[in-house]
Amino acid sequence: MKKETYKTANKNENRKQDRSQKEGMDRSQESNPNMIEGRNAVLEAFRSGRPIDKLLVLDGCQDGPVRTIIREAKKHDIILQFVTKERLSQLSETGRHQGVIAYAAAYEYAEVEDMLALAKEKGEDPFLILLDNIEDPHNLGAIIRTANLAGAHGVIIPKRRAVGLTATVAKTSAGALNYTPVAKVTNLKKTMEELKEQGLWFVCADMGGEKMYDLNLTGPIGLVIGNEGEGVSRLVKETCDFVASIPMKGDIDSLNASVAAGVLAYEVVRQRLTI
Repeated sequence: MKKETYKTANKNENRKQDRSQKEGMDRSQESNPNMIEGRNAVLEAFRSGRPIDKLLVLDGCQDGPVRTIIREAKKHDIILQFVTKERLSQLSETGRHQGVIAYAAAYEYAEVEDMLALAKEKGEDPFLILLDNIEDPHNLGAIIRTANLAGAHGVIIPKRRAVGLTATVAKTSAGALNYTPVAKVTNLKKTMEELKEQGLWFVCADMGGEKMYDLNLTGPIGLVIGNEGEGVSRLVKETCDFVASIPMKGDIDSLNASVAAGVLAYEVVRQRLTI
């Protein structure tokens, strides 16, 4: 009896160890490959030109290396947040953050000019999709995928209050990030005004607009999709030439941002094909 009990206990202990090792592997697999921790690592990322989406710095830390990192962040207009030591420790995966954690983009960002050049190279009118503060990485990834399939020449996102090119975005795009340029701009409204000077006009999605079927969506166009909850911001909406609504027959009054982008993008496709 004692031997059998000992064997059973041994088996249970082995199972626990196996589970523990598996859980450790799972946690390792879930780690964020785009998180950069430690002063030297973050500084080297800046110096190597690696695109950084956001920088977290220990509030009140004023030593030389940290000041250098902050200067680099400001020089590249990167989102900079000062947080508590507890917050950094909570986010840290190594336990050696040294007061700084940076989040790098999973892919390189393009320039808006690259998108216009791509349209010219294909002999097509520019078709761009602009996203006003999309914060859900799954929505962004899905929109990039739709942009590629609809023949858009690029996607433009703002630097602040919006998700960047994270690993989740890359995965959700199902490979479209390899073919669809994404640019990050400081001011979406200003970018739209500059693109208007180059012949583009803009339509945004909003429930109070004209039915999309009644609008002429051909020619050089920028399609603007708003935040998941608040829609297109006032200043961006005022910069648009037209406001398009998607006819809806159900009991709720809004679509998911990526679905709205897909519906309107394919109305652009449909109208272009009928010219």
